[in-house]
Amino acid sequence: MAARSGVISTSIIVLVLIATAIGALIGLALDGVLPGTRSLAITAGLTATIIASIARYKIVFLGAGKGVDESKVPGVLVVNAAIASIAGSLAAHDLAGLVASPPSSVLVGTFAGLLSAVLMALLMITYHTNATPAR
Repeated sequence: MAARSGVISTSIIVLVLIATAIGALIGLALDGVLPGTRSLAITAGLTATIIASIARYKIVFLGAGKGVDESKVPGVLVVNAAIASIAGSLAAHDLAGLVASPPSSVLVGTFAGLLSAVLMALLMITYHTNATPAR
């Protein structure tokens, strides 16, 4: 179990760090187009979650050879990930509004990537905890 928890921890750290950085970059790139809007938050959160999930799979499973093969993801998991990403992005927009008024696009994107990744990590943990092992 200790080896599995190490893989899970590594997976979550990679997911959160990459999603936060990608969210900030998306916020920076869309600063002139959608400055500080909910659309910017949703775009940054979804993009960050997708890119971070792919990077996590490449780094943890393909690169290190650890963890569960997630090349065949159930459709319901993808839908739940999109919902979690939208919820995290909208929460990030509101949080950024509390931190700075008006919030910068980079701040909105950073929070959107971070909160979307946290919700995605919770979803991954729940999915893998309840998944039946292949025989």
